[in-house]
Amino acid sequence: MADTFEFEIVTPDKLVVKDVAEQMQIPGKNGYLGILPGHAPLITELSIGEISYTLRGETKYLALAWGFAEVLPDKVTILAEAAERPEEIDVARAQEAKKRAEQRLQTSGPELDYQRALNAVKRAEVRLQVASHATSKAAVGH
Repeated sequence: MADTFEFEIVTPDKLVVKDVAEQMQIPGKNGYLGILPGHAPLITELSIGEISYTLRGETKYLALAWGFAEVLPDKVTILAEAAERPEEIDVARAQEAKKRAEQRLQTSGPELDYQRALNAVKRAEVRLQVASHATSKAAVGH
């Protein structure tokens, strides 16, 4: 059995990443899934969350918002509504989006789309978490 598998993450706008990994964690609709080489084939819906993948001891991260994953024993294809590398995330914009969504959750009434506001908070939190990986690597000289 191979020690790695190929993967690609694609949005409607671009190919976000095409690489090789030894392992990957993806945010499934009902929780995170761990992917290793030789994984049983599956197709799954993805939610808002952080994707992580490791190759030769280095772990990389991406922020993901909704999509689908096709997992094969030697390849993973992710079709995402949105996916961002840490260096692509505008931290100030993500902080502002989180603040606005949290303020919406403080209101009440029929005009509040509660699930949409919760999703906005979660997406902003994931974007900030993924962006922090870029700043922590820069701080230690990676």
